[in-house]
Amino acid sequence: MHPQAASLWRHPRWTLAILLASLGMLGPFSIDTYLPAFEGIARSTGATPVQLQQTLSGYLLGFAVMNLFHGALSDSFGRRPVVLGGLALFTLASVGCALSERIETLILFRALQGMSAGAGMVISRAVIRDLFPPDQAQRVMSQVTIFFGVAPAVAPLLGGYLYVHADWHAIFWFLSGVGALLWLVNWRLLPESLPPASVQPFALRPLMQGYSSLLRNRRFLLLVLASGVPFNGMFLYVLAAPTFLGQHLGFAPTQYFWFFVCSIGGIMGGAAWSGRLAGRIAPERQVRRGFSIMLAATLMNLLLNAFAPQHALWSLPLIGSFSLGWALMVPVVTLMVLDQAPDRRGMASSLQSAIAAAANALVAGALVPLVMHSLLGLALASAAALCVGLGAWAWVQRGNSPANTG
Repeated sequence: MHPQAASLWRHPRWTLAILLASLGMLGPFSIDTYLPAFEGIARSTGATPVQLQQTLSGYLLGFAVMNLFHGALSDSFGRRPVVLGGLALFTLASVGCALSERIETLILFRALQGMSAGAGMVISRAVIRDLFPPDQAQRVMSQVTIFFGVAPAVAPLLGGYLYVHADWHAIFWFLSGVGALLWLVNWRLLPESLPPASVQPFALRPLMQGYSSLLRNRRFLLLVLASGVPFNGMFLYVLAAPTFLGQHLGFAPTQYFWFFVCSIGGIMGGAAWSGRLAGRIAPERQVRRGFSIMLAATLMNLLLNAFAPQHALWSLPLIGSFSLGWALMVPVVTLMVLDQAPDRRGMASSLQSAIAAAANALVAGALVPLVMHSLLGLALASAAALCVGLGAWAWVQRGNSPANTG
């Protein structure tokens, strides 16, 4: 923790949560806002379905690659400069997307968006742990997740409205305005939370050695997998939203927000529950409870997709229940991840985000195109993501057992 943590933020704690949530939401907001415009982008640019999917996978790949460096840069140069630089680049990349007339140009600027959008998400976690001890950090992390959930719920509604009443270019002009506004707000309010004693020299070789050390830390890797991979059990439905909602469920672009209301509502509910449980029950018990909810929702989703006619009345609430279980356990596991490198939390957060984003990019570019035309295929892919997370958490618990800790 920063030795002057109490004086760095004198406003109510929930206002810091809103500020950090606004940074964290930029990544998913940039995805959810333009999904309703896929059909218009295809008509305007002559893009194939594979090329449209590349606007997602290119974004996520850029997100994953640069996430390796956001946190490490913030460990060396401070949290504020990296956040402000990332927001400036995001704003310029959004302008590039808005001016794009060819699908290849759009893919390029989407990749630049992804490279810059992750800075706030990575660094906001480090800021929380810089300023608060574990129990308070979990509560703030939960508050951030609650506020974070508002934007993705609103994003598809705004995107659908802009697409219907203007065109798809207007969505990216809107995102450039969001980026500029966030830059101004964070320039005025974001504190520099990096403790002076924790400043690390930025050099590529020591950085790679640090990453190598973390990658050899089995507990770190298992915790990252336990928190990040199950997210794809819900996220693949987001990535497949134009097909899942438009073709399978028959939704119009302006109705996509019902899906996001359920999924983000689940995230907000789980995060609020997580904050209430902080310090009241053992962290491991809270994680098990979250996995139990995800497992129950997954089994029901598989059964209904296999034997019942498709219907939004049960499809969307089950995705929301899965999201609730994930949000209940992820603040706890994220703090466990950061505490694996207490002197370089920015680097730990970077590597966690990079691994998770690489998994997201793989799901977007390879898995979703294979399964999005089948509801049962989507359900099976979601179940597979959960199984990876469950297996990783079981391995963590095995390492914590008395037989392995003596």
